Amino acid sequence: MPVRKILIVDDSATNRHFLSEMLARHGYRCTTAQSGQEAIDKAKAEQPDLVLMDVVMPDMDGYQATRAITRDEATKNIPVILCTSKSQATDQLWGLRQGAKAYVVKPVNEKELLAKITALG
Repeated sequence: MPVRKILIVDDSATNRHFLSEMLARHGYRCTTAQSGQEAIDKAKAEQPDLVLMDVVMPDMDGYQATRAITRDEATKNIPVILCTSKSQATDQLWGLRQGAKAYVVKPVNEKELLAKITALG
């Protein structure tokens, strides 16, 4: 199924806006969440085609939210791409073990992100 609707999760309003604008230019419909819990709730309610998830957030980090989304019957088929400043190989491996399908390091390279989104569609 091609990716059309993307849930962007980041506690930074600037990052949410940047990613929303970038993806909208390429025809994606974007919705946003500013916390891990809000991401879980919106993933269940809105059933996006993809979740683009920050890792470092207060209360519930992106790893925890990814694990919750990918293990819940209602949302387990929604792919998650982690999008974070955590660039160590161990961070990436941990993210993939939580259920993420891909990992993108900030600052986001537009071509790299679009290629990973296309590969999931």
